[in-house]
Amino acid sequence: MLFVCYPKCSTCQKAKKWLVANGIAFTERHIKENNPTSEELKTWHKKSGLPLKRFFNTSGQLYRKLKLKDKLPHMSENEQYSLLASDGMLVKRPILIGDDFVLVGFKEAEWKTILDIE
Repeated sequence: MLFVCYPKCSTCQKAKKWLVANGIAFTERHIKENNPTSEELKTWHKKSGLPLKRFFNTSGQLYRKLKLKDKLPHMSENEQYSLLASDGMLVKRPILIGDDFVLVGFKEAEWKTILDIE
């Protein structure tokens, strides 16, 4: 499993601690140093079944600075993938990618269900 995170993010720290506590093996990837590519984001988006907007860090400073709330509805999916790929701080985190799932953001109940943990 791939765990895409920003180490200084408290939610990412909580998710990582949860993965370790539940014995889940994962490879960690620093989202700022190794930002997802446009192609990776497209693949993850399709696999997740989520709206593309869920991949944006809507509470982030950069999202607000770029006024993306108003701009995103007028952008194509490919433009949005390129924008997300331009800066890891625009991407919602953590992201957990498995063979047949992609989880965006840490919601413990959802992660328990998908990872089949009691």
